[in-house]
Amino acid sequence: MHTNLRSFMKMLQRENQIIEINAEVDPYLELAEIHRRVIEDEGPALLFTNVKGSKFPVVTNLFGTRERVEMAIGPRPEAIVKKITQAMDKLLPPKLSNLWQERDWLFSIAKSGLRRVSPAKAPVLQVRQPRVNLKELPVLTSWQGDGGPFVTLPLVYTEHPVTREHNLGMYRIQIFSENQTGMHWQIHKGGGFHYHEAEKRGHALPVTLFLGGPPALVIAAITALPESLPELIYASFLMGEKLNMAEIDGHPHPLIAEAEFAVCGEVPPFERKPEGPFGDHYGYYSLVHDFPVFNVKQVYHRKDAIYPATVVGKPRQEDYFIGEWMQDLLAPLFPLIMPGVKSLWTYAEAGFHTLAGAVVRESYHREALAHAFRILGEGQLALTKFLMITDVPVDLKKFPVFLESVLARFNPARDLFIINNTAMDTLDYTGRKFNQGSKAIMLGLGDPVRDLPGEYTGGPIAGIEKIKPYCRGCLMISGSAYSAAPDLARQVVEHGREQLQEWPLVILVDDADALKDQTGFLWTVFTRFDPAWDIYAAYEVGHNKIVYSGPIVIDARMKPDYPDELIPREDIVRQVSQRWKELFGEKQ
Repeated sequence: MHTNLRSFMKMLQRENQIIEINAEVDPYLELAEIHRRVIEDEGPALLFTNVKGSKFPVVTNLFGTRERVEMAIGPRPEAIVKKITQAMDKLLPPKLSNLWQERDWLFSIAKSGLRRVSPAKAPVLQVRQPRVNLKELPVLTSWQGDGGPFVTLPLVYTEHPVTREHNLGMYRIQIFSENQTGMHWQIHKGGGFHYHEAEKRGHALPVTLFLGGPPALVIAAITALPESLPELIYASFLMGEKLNMAEIDGHPHPLIAEAEFAVCGEVPPFERKPEGPFGDHYGYYSLVHDFPVFNVKQVYHRKDAIYPATVVGKPRQEDYFIGEWMQDLLAPLFPLIMPGVKSLWTYAEAGFHTLAGAVVRESYHREALAHAFRILGEGQLALTKFLMITDVPVDLKKFPVFLESVLARFNPARDLFIINNTAMDTLDYTGRKFNQGSKAIMLGLGDPVRDLPGEYTGGPIAGIEKIKPYCRGCLMISGSAYSAAPDLARQVVEHGREQLQEWPLVILVDDADALKDQTGFLWTVFTRFDPAWDIYAAYEVGHNKIVYSGPIVIDARMKPDYPDELIPREDIVRQVSQRWKELFGEKQ
């Protein structure tokens, strides 16, 4: 498909999917606010040609709709994945006659790989910065609470210090100085594994930060691939052709020839600096923590380089559309990778890692639990905080329908499992320690065990001001803030069971009236509780077994130690409103 950013942008221009903004725009807060308004309206990509303090233009919102994600990649990968799943019975065990019948798509996959080109044929090497100065790049500060400017579409390339296996990941990059950045390697990321291996040996890890290039690189960098599948090979598969790479003297890595920028350097061992805060895709600030540093030795770029960026924050942002597309692409493969898992979905509205749902096979007693643990042992799915399982065919994307299916079959005495003291996503602060938290598994299997109520008729509940159903069987309630009434959820369990006996799931939120749709519900609820700390129910303990009885109450209120929600600065909001016609004329 597209071999570089330019090809993709030309397609967007032909399809009237990109707008050029020639008025000067400040990369500090203003550009991000413009981007947020456009993506909220599912508007076009934005090319800012006059960015304050930099000679480089900025392009954002490249992936801000499902349509543009599909334009970036094309229909070919989805068609091949479907053919793979349909052909597996014929290909295992392999027979020459069967392989020949499937030759078209097999040959297409065989085209994937890397191709060496000379430096003269690598546009990224057209200009070498005479003196490293990262501050010449138009790096965005998206939120007023951010610790500084951050590179938000970084393609970070590393190699294992022993095996030379490569990783291409997307790890945010905070600019510290003209030649140094932070390196936000999280606990579940491949680049962090490479650094750990280098640091064990007392060695610095060479790193190359790419910006731009084929849009397939962005998709590959954020896809949770099996460790045996290199990201560059996956990107080549998405492109439908080999990925051009060029080698240069003095740097151990090959460079992606069609990138816009290549920032070369190393991450030294045993050196850390405070990194953050940063407004992340959960919709809150991630806090200041010590992370490795990236010392930059050289910067290369195209002679007319374009700086690609995105803005992260409360869903739905660009990662939402990319994540949903990736899941749809890979969905047919889940039953092959995890036999017995018929369908699987992680919810972008809740930041992906906080919530997953699955339809599984239940052919013997509690087989579903085995599939649940299989899911929690698969790559980045290991960071799932709340996993819901059913054996009933249901569209997992329609969360209220899925939740009703589970709740109709859910028996809290046997179907709720809370696992304490587990790893947690680095960006999830609901656990009481950094990178640590808990998990919950909720099963809803077999025949229904109850009729779910759709309206609340139980009368007043002490301490509760608002009561509102989210869907059949799930009730939202709100009262005092956590800071004023930290035991409110426990009190609801102890004193409200009679009123709530028909409702298997009750969720205590800050404002029950504010959750008007699936996006708002999933984001508000699942980013604001830790299962071990914030799930309440009556229970008995016997023979090393906890037996819960309903209703299950989840305290999903904001807690005092949670990071702040991301809210744009009011004066910047007013400024952008005042400039809107200057920026867009009659285009918007």
